[in-house]
Order: sequence, then structure tokens, then C-alpha cells
Amino acid sequence: MTMRALSRLLRILLLACAMAAAAPAHAVQPDEILSDAAMEQRARRLSAGLRCLVCQNQSIDDSNAPLARDLRMVVRERLVSGDSDAQVMDYVVARYGDFVLLKPPLKAQTLILWASPFALLAMGLLFLAFGARRRGQSPVEAPALSDEERRALERTLAEARRAQTPPGDLPR
Repeated sequence: MTMRALSRLLRILLLACAMAAAAPAHAVQPDEILSDAAMEQRARRLSAGLRCLVCQNQSIDDSNAPLARDLRMVVRERLVSGDSDAQVMDYVVARYGDFVLLKPPLKAQTLILWASPFALLAMGLLFLAFGARRRGQSPVEAPALSDEERRALERTLAEARRAQTPPGDLPR
């Protein structure tokens, strides 16, 4: 194999790895997949909207946690038993609460979830505005030194200069 062919093969392998890494990582196991393709598609769509209660930042479709697998199985069992998509979601929400939804509905119990990003943004902007306003104020001037304080300061500075000057290098 020539060096050029080896280089081309390596590029193809790297491209394949990059494409595989960019693909969505579904954690659905082969034994979970329903034989009916349309019903499996419904199950995937529903699972994509449910939060993994262990991971909390992934859907149950993407999570490998045992609880996520159990929830995927519940969704599939409910679909097989004839429930509609809304009935499946209502069943899961009744069991785990609105927190299980990746996009919780806007209602009184979830208002803090929806309002907190805006409240934090408003507080940050207020903090920046007050900080800029405070920086824009003129500095407070120090009171003038009395004659006695000025003489004491000049003596201290003169002593400090003498202590720093080497004996052979006196200023001219």
C-alpha cells in the first residue's frame, strides 16, 4: 500500500468517526424496539419529550440510565395497549409530575421555571447598570494636608531616599 493510499484511507476513517460522533446517540436497546415501525416512531417522539429523572439534562431516548429504560418501556407498553400520545403523556406526568417533561407547560406550578431566566437576566443588567453608574461618579477629593503634616511627609520621604541610595552613589 502506498503512502498516498494509506493517507486517503486514514482520512476516510477520520471522516467516518466524525460523522458517527455527530449522529444522535439514542440509548434505545434492540429488545425495546417495537415491531410496528409507526408505533416505534410514536414511542421515539414521545420519549424525546420526556426528561431522564437521573440525568435531568437528557431525554429518556438518549439516556442509558435504568430508570430511563423503564420509562421507555412504560411508554411502549402504553402505546401497545392502545393509549393515544396524549394519554401516554398524561399517565407519565400523573406519575412523575411536570418535571418529567423537557418542555413543561406554563402554569402556576411551573411559573418559576419559566420566569427565573428572565429574572436572572434582569438582575444581571441592574448589577451592571449600577456598577457603571458608580464608576462614572467623580472621585472624592482628599482633604488638604496641614503644614505640620506636609513637613512630616517630606522628612519621611527624605529618609526613605537616603536609605535606598548606596553610600557611593549620592545624588548630585
